[in-house]
Parts: sequence; structure tokens; C-alpha cells
Amino acid sequence: MNEASQLPTLVALCAFALAFVFGAVAQRANFCTMGAVSDVVNMGDWRRMRMWLLAMAVAIAGTTALAAAGKIDLAKSLYTGAQVPWLSHVVGGLMFGFGMTLGSGCGSKTLIRIGAGNLKSLVVLIFFGVAAYMALRGLFAIPRVNLLDPVRIDVARLGAKTSDLGALFAAAGLGAAAKLWLPGVAALALAAFAFASREFRASREMIVAGVVIGAVVVGGWYVSGHLGYLAEDPATLEEKFVATNSARMESFSFTAPVAFLLELLIMWTDASRIVTFGIAGVLGMMAGAGAMALATRTFRWEGFASVEDLANHIAGGVLMGAGGVTALGCTIGQGITGVSTLALGSIVTFFAIVAGCVAALKYQYWRVARMA
Repeated sequence: MNEASQLPTLVALCAFALAFVFGAVAQRANFCTMGAVSDVVNMGDWRRMRMWLLAMAVAIAGTTALAAAGKIDLAKSLYTGAQVPWLSHVVGGLMFGFGMTLGSGCGSKTLIRIGAGNLKSLVVLIFFGVAAYMALRGLFAIPRVNLLDPVRIDVARLGAKTSDLGALFAAAGLGAAAKLWLPGVAALALAAFAFASREFRASREMIVAGVVIGAVVVGGWYVSGHLGYLAEDPATLEEKFVATNSARMESFSFTAPVAFLLELLIMWTDASRIVTFGIAGVLGMMAGAGAMALATRTFRWEGFASVEDLANHIAGGVLMGAGGVTALGCTIGQGITGVSTLALGSIVTFFAIVAGCVAALKYQYWRVARMA
């Protein structure tokens, strides 16, 4: 199975398997990043937020260990480039955060809810994927490319080759070892915050989910960046990351892959289109959530309650799709996968998504109060 011709199948199967675990665990533990923010704002309940932060801690620790062992090179990922389009991260993150609130969940939660029988999320997914594709290659790409992406910070001017915090701290004179000790400190700090709560420590399901989801992201890096890496592609004699849409090392993200899944379905007879790491991840997430919902007898068909409900979910899908591409990722793609590299842009996006979600919650409260 390690021959170059079979590597795309191996990569896709591994991505599907890892995402299947992700979907099953997330369905069981009700892992939802929008729900995590909503719980904090509405009820002061931090348990689901701590689960998200624990997943980040595990992902940071595992990703750093893989890089230190020479199994992957994070400089070849999408997140750590020297050019940081900070305005795209901010605007895209705000759009995504606002949209995921209107759409009742982020990209990963949308896939999980589809697996559990939610037809509303199926509608969200369609608009999400179309808007994401439009932001990649269509109408929405015009303002992204011409107005947002050119506004950048070049960390090379600071003496750093990449935009992860370890490289930035090393460039500031704290030594090359900063690329190791800083992620360790960050992972320990996040884990310590997560376990500081007695209520969270008593939530065994949430602890297991946080650990497993973080580990799945690490597994994604290993599959794409090590198993699927060719130092010399026999066809081109150049290095290649097999079965990735970005042609770079990837782990899990659920915005652009949804767009590429729609493209694959539309252009199925085009032999050049294959099931990539990201597409397999989307399919695996839905399958895992569906299997868990059936096993726990929580599978339920659910539709829209009103026209306004439909409109909100359509708007949410569009904002998430366009925002996720603009920000180069979603609550998983940037909030865990990107943060696992400690990339500056990923950290900015994480806070922008949270801010957008809070703004949408406040907007919804205002509408309810106005209609009362």
C-alpha cells in the first residue's frame, strides 16, 4: 500500500477513519464550538468551552511532538507562512462566527447534525459549500483577493521564517528552543485551565472527547504530512503531498473540503477528480455521527419551524462558507488544526470567530426583546 500509485487511497481511507472517530465522539459528547460560546454567554457554563480548549492543548502537544521527531514539517502547512493576511482572518472570522450562530452550529457541527438526521443542517451545508466555492473561485473571491488578502504582516521583516509563535519568539531573541518550550507552555496552560473546573473534571465524556478530538487532528497531520508525503514524485521529480486539495500538508478543516466535495459530485466523470484528504474527512464526519446517533437511538428527523428559521439558516450557511474561506479555516480548521501550529493567523481567527458568535447572540437577544 505504500507505493506512490496507492498512496491517495491510503490517505483518503485514513482520513475517513479518523474523521469517523471524530464524528462519533463529537455526537456522543455534544461537541459544538458555537454551543460552547453560547453556554458561556447564556448560562456562564464553561464545560463545553473547556472541552474545546482541551482539544487544542492535545493538538498542540501532539503536533509539536511530531514536528520535533522530524515526522512533519509545519513550515509546509497552510497556516505558518511568513505573510499573514490579518484583515482576512479578522473579517472572515467575524463572518464565520456570526454565521455559525444563525446556522445553529459551525461546519463540523453541521456535518454531525446531518449524520443525526437534521435536514435543516443539510440545507445549511448546501449553501455553505456553494458560498465557500464562490469565495475560492467565484464572485466572493473578488473582494477577498483584491481588498482583504493584500493587507498583510510580513514576519520576515522581524527575522522570522514562519509566522508561528515559536518562530516569532525565537526571532525576538529567546532562542531557537522557543519552538519547543513555547508550545509546551501553551498546551499545559490550556489543559490546566480546562481541568481547573470541578464540574469539567466530573464530565468524563467531555474529557475523553477533548482528548480524542485533539488526537484526531494530530493523526491528520501524520497521515497527510508523513504517510502521504513524497520527497520526490515519480511523475514530476518534485516533493508532493498526496491527495490534498491545497497541495500542502493538511489536517482537518471543514470549509473548503465541503466546497470540493460539491465540485467532485458535480464533475464526477472527470477522471482527474479524486477523493482527497479533506473530502474523506467530510464524509467520515457525517458517517461517524450517524453511526453514533443510530447506536444511541438519538437519530431524529428534524425540519424547519418557520420561513424565518429557514432564512436564518441559509444566511448562516452563506456567511460561514464565505467567511471560512476568507479566514482560511473554521472552528476546527483554524480553531484546533491551525492553533496546533501556534500560527499567528490561526490565533487571530479563533478570537474573531468567538467575537462574531457573541455578536450574533447579542443580535438574537435584541430581536427577541424587540418582538416581545
